[in-house]
Amino acid sequence: MTGVNDIRSTFLDYFAKNDHEIVSSGPLVPRNDPTLMFANAGMNQFKNVFTGLEKRDYSRAVTAQKVVRAGGKHNDLDNVGYTARHHTFFEMLGNFSFGDYFKDRAIELAWTLITKEYGLPKDRLLVTVYSEDTEAFDLWKKIAGLPDDKIIKIPTSDNFWTMGETGPCGPCSEIFYDHGDHIWGGPPGTPEEDGDRFVEIWNLVFMQYEQTPEARLDLPRPSIDTGMGIERIAAVLQGVHDNYDIDLFRALIAASEHETGVEAKGPARNSHRVIADHLRSTSFLIADGVLPSNEGRGYVLRRIMRRGMRHAHLLGAREPLMHRLVPALVREMARAYPELSRAEELITETLKLEETRFRKTLERGLGLLDAATQDFSEGARLDGETAFKLYDTFGFPLDLTQDALRSRGIAVDTEGFNAAMERQKAEARAAWSGSGGAATEAVWFGIKDRAGATDFLGYETEQAEGVVAALVAEGAEVQTLAAGQSGSVVLNQTPFYGESGGQVGDTGSMRADGIRVAVTDVHKKADGLFVHAVTVEEGQLTAGTALELIVDHKRRSAVRANHSATHLVHEALREVLGTHVAQKGSLVGPERLRFDFSHPKPMSAEELGIVEAFANEIILQNAPVETRLMAVDDAIEAGAMALFGEKYGDEVRVVSMGTALHGPKQGKPYSLELCGGTHVRRTGDIGLVTLVSEGAVAAGVRRVEALTGAEARAYLDAQDKRVKEIAATLKVSMSDAPARVAQLVEERRKLEKELADVRKKLAMGGAGGEAGAPVQDAGSFKLIARIVEGIAPKDLKGMADEAKKQLGSGIVVLISRAEDDKAAIVTAVTADLTEKVSAVDLVRLGSEALGGRGGGGRPDMAQAGGPDGSKAEEAVAAIKDYLATL
Repeated sequence: MTGVNDIRSTFLDYFAKNDHEIVSSGPLVPRNDPTLMFANAGMNQFKNVFTGLEKRDYSRAVTAQKVVRAGGKHNDLDNVGYTARHHTFFEMLGNFSFGDYFKDRAIELAWTLITKEYGLPKDRLLVTVYSEDTEAFDLWKKIAGLPDDKIIKIPTSDNFWTMGETGPCGPCSEIFYDHGDHIWGGPPGTPEEDGDRFVEIWNLVFMQYEQTPEARLDLPRPSIDTGMGIERIAAVLQGVHDNYDIDLFRALIAASEHETGVEAKGPARNSHRVIADHLRSTSFLIADGVLPSNEGRGYVLRRIMRRGMRHAHLLGAREPLMHRLVPALVREMARAYPELSRAEELITETLKLEETRFRKTLERGLGLLDAATQDFSEGARLDGETAFKLYDTFGFPLDLTQDALRSRGIAVDTEGFNAAMERQKAEARAAWSGSGGAATEAVWFGIKDRAGATDFLGYETEQAEGVVAALVAEGAEVQTLAAGQSGSVVLNQTPFYGESGGQVGDTGSMRADGIRVAVTDVHKKADGLFVHAVTVEEGQLTAGTALELIVDHKRRSAVRANHSATHLVHEALREVLGTHVAQKGSLVGPERLRFDFSHPKPMSAEELGIVEAFANEIILQNAPVETRLMAVDDAIEAGAMALFGEKYGDEVRVVSMGTALHGPKQGKPYSLELCGGTHVRRTGDIGLVTLVSEGAVAAGVRRVEALTGAEARAYLDAQDKRVKEIAATLKVSMSDAPARVAQLVEERRKLEKELADVRKKLAMGGAGGEAGAPVQDAGSFKLIARIVEGIAPKDLKGMADEAKKQLGSGIVVLISRAEDDKAAIVTAVTADLTEKVSAVDLVRLGSEALGGRGGGGRPDMAQAGGPDGSKAEEAVAAIKDYLATL
């Protein structure tokens, strides 16, 4: 029972048997506490339950919570590898009571677990209580039978827990284990308390007060919050003093030893420990959606990764190491945390990519650092300008400079480094201001410099909390937005997607007590700020306000489906039309998708049908949509397509969907694209896709529009309804309707042709319908001139040819008047007369009389038009007068 997995399951099962709900670990990126960079305690996910903002259907809970302490106020990064109990990642076991049991039951449950279930000897245990908490003191004596000297009263804040300056708070009681007098150290409260003999294994928090600005009040429903580090209790149960000697770390360190060929002894011992610890934190962070970047959480992740990678370098690893250790971690921890298995490929590729790139930076930076400090002795200090040059010019981070010099006892002038950083930012702002950028955009750069980039949480969640970093109205930063006002909000973190890559921005709401804000759009500004367009509906919004952020789930789901369908349609177009197809633009909204692509001619109905069928084949696979992080060159080499309009850095998100069923890609990923947008979890979530239009956008560019999910079903239902109505009207079955419609169209075509022929005969016949048209004299020429109604302009030339045959030698003028009183005119000259008179000259005379201009054709046949058919007789007269002069 002493293995870490057994210890965890025993803890959870024990409290489950005592009527506690087993609740899965919350994510490492807290969604309900925007003040935290990472989850740092088991109670984080229950914060709103403790404060009364949230109700659950259970009053007792137990968890094994993932915790990272490597950023913000809880930062153990620099100590990891050099002490027995510091970690960037650890697991916090905890049981919770939300107004149910209190101190007596909490103490009884804890004491029974550690002495009976875990079997720890009572004589090795002692506890602390807050000095004013006589109730807890008496309960430990009564329940555990501990003597007074094993219940230590602590008067400091170490034994009084607070959530913040205001809010729930209360005394706590810590349980310590005595590792024995062979290890130096004293019990809590003594001068030797910093020694390693007495180790805290569990902390019980008795949440019984609420701190207000004026006073400390009793809570109406006191609660319990406990935390036990699994690594510490595992060390106790496995009879070791060092957390890194427990079975979990022994397995990870053994994998590191195997891959490097270096034993975990001497100086290499600390490096193996750093690698093992940092492997856990980086893998779990990536699995929870954090990816390395130069801002916020992504920057902390990159720091952890690179610190581990530097220690791999110290061990002599000449090729990327950490990604090869992921299978060992999955074997040890995936049973309890299945997200590791689901994200194994992403974790592996992200670590490999980061380490491959970092090795080049590391080798160059370490060489420059050695050269800059070769004459330094212990106690010396590297100037900030040199440290900044290493960072700015060669990409060598400050924390790695500090870590590399630490073993030599050399410090770094961090104040000088920060001053150089600020100077560079000021120069960049000045350069941007002089580049002609709009003044209204300048505000975002100032906010970005002050508040940093916005952390985007929207890949993993649609609800979170965020703190208002800045408010902007009418192009200027403001302190408040009142009810009825519209403006822009920048937050420290957000689940709202900002418009980019063709995908529209999210909408939704922001809320707090007495505050309600509508989010109408989101845009990205200043390379990392998510700017929310808002209208305050209730209350007053101020900088520093913590808000609950809620993305419109229905709209986001529709957008996700359309975005994923865009990828499938893109690949289907390439499969059907050829690899010349390339994206030329897209728009992904909640109602439909629009996709522009290169293709020289219209698509046939058959081609459109095959594209639609191929895309739906992948949808029906219901395959997981997988996201990986890759170097942009590697991604493109692997076959990933870049999307039009998207900006890409050195590292890119690669989205993979489905498995190709035919063609040269058969058995390989169907769609593989570089994309920073949001997507469905599985292709089946799209529902179906139907193409509704295809047409030209520009020369060589076509556009298709499509619908997915509910919109596609509604469209097809409407089409089905129309077909049923047509079939009912025609009194045939639905299957026979197309043939019957085709038959009717053909019959109409024949009837229209017959009608046109009759009209032409009538139009050219004389009075009483005699055959042939009456012939007039126009000077020395014979002339047939007719003004007709209801004859299509395209039929006039055929009629003119027939009239020429009737004349043998002469001139024909035909004018057709339409219902809107516009007119078309055709003039014709028999071949023997074209040397004397041109049909083009005649048609231009007629067109001018009809209010038109010009006309054209050949000497024997010309055509024109005019807006005023009432002048038809005048047009004929003008031509006759002209002929009389020849």
